[in-house]
Amino acid sequence: MTLPAQRRGTGTEAGPGAELAEPGFWQLPPEHRLAAFARLRALGSPVFVPEGAGHWALVRHAQVQEASRLPKVFASAPGVTTPEPARWVRALFGDSMVNLDGPDHARLRRIVQRAFTPRLLAAAEEDVHAVAARIVDDVLDARPDEFVSAVASRLPLEVICNMMGIPEHYRAEIADRVNHASENIGVERGLAARLRMPGRGLRALARMQRMVAGIGRERRRNPTDDLISALVCANIDGQALGARQLGAFFSLLMVAGVETTRNAITHGLTLLTDHPDQRELLVSDFEAHADGAVDEMIRHSTPIIQFRRTVAAEHTLDGHLFRPGDKVVLYYASANRDEAVFPDPDAFDITRSPNPHLGFGGGGPHFCLGAHLARVEMKALFRELLTRPVGLRAVGLPDLAGSNFDNRVRSLRFSFERP
Repeated sequence: MTLPAQRRGTGTEAGPGAELAEPGFWQLPPEHRLAAFARLRALGSPVFVPEGAGHWALVRHAQVQEASRLPKVFASAPGVTTPEPARWVRALFGDSMVNLDGPDHARLRRIVQRAFTPRLLAAAEEDVHAVAARIVDDVLDARPDEFVSAVASRLPLEVICNMMGIPEHYRAEIADRVNHASENIGVERGLAARLRMPGRGLRALARMQRMVAGIGRERRRNPTDDLISALVCANIDGQALGARQLGAFFSLLMVAGVETTRNAITHGLTLLTDHPDQRELLVSDFEAHADGAVDEMIRHSTPIIQFRRTVAAEHTLDGHLFRPGDKVVLYYASANRDEAVFPDPDAFDITRSPNPHLGFGGGGPHFCLGAHLARVEMKALFRELLTRPVGLRAVGLPDLAGSNFDNRVRSLRFSFERP
């Protein structure tokens, strides 16, 4: 009897990767999950995870890098999320750039990259600093006690909306739609919630896309100096985004760009609170240590836990033969704690150098387009938070979503009291 593609090799339901398939695993404290990944890394070869149809887990830094840089072998299509997007969803909403390969992906990425002109990027960086300062002014004035909504979510949302040219009166609704679209990704729910929530999330995406499509039509008629205008107005090669492509890109930018940065910022505050020596070092010379601190926050928290790939051609990696049709998951959260690359990987060390973390992907054509902007945002906000006499620190543990997809924080209490 021939085994199904996913069960060839040594993978079995009782194998070492079985715990990753259990919903309860993702509800465990982070240190328990990280210890499980360390055990899997020690095995060397990929392990089988009997989740759904099953997948092979890539948990070592070198494994994730190799798969990321071989898109003709480890393809992003038909989707990088778990579960993969249904065909009718892709037909209705269009393919996101992260789910495309080859010429289709290259064309979309080229259009977007060319839209990010030096002038637009310079304006965006200037805006980041102004938004960060305004947020901290508001915090000092209102003295809220929940960090995600008051600080961490606001910065990337306002910066991206400003850069895209989203009118002010749309923004509260967009923030609400982003939360609805992403709140249950990778989170185990009961049957009633599983039946209800997909519709809620898809409705949120549909409304967001209709909104941005309307703005795109207006910008085609009356272009301005914003990113939507640059994306929908044909460039010198005659290439531009259509309404559905614009909607798919906007959804990716809002859900990925806002969610990942807000989570990195929130985990960053927790890490600085839990490691006062590192906070003191950063404050002592912010400009000297800020870049290293930002990268260490991203490595340590790893906002995106994993992405999927589908094997398109035979390939051997760490002694395992992958065959077309096999499903593979790149566990960035494990790769960023790989002892072979990061000495004392569980330590939070803002002077860590080198720090080749995979928080923005493992390289290759899908390396995160927003990596530079995310770093600028985090650095600007922590400069405001740490160089003013704020005394801001986390209170208690962050409320984690327990997602197997991203290291999402629902809320975090904070205070202004100094120790």
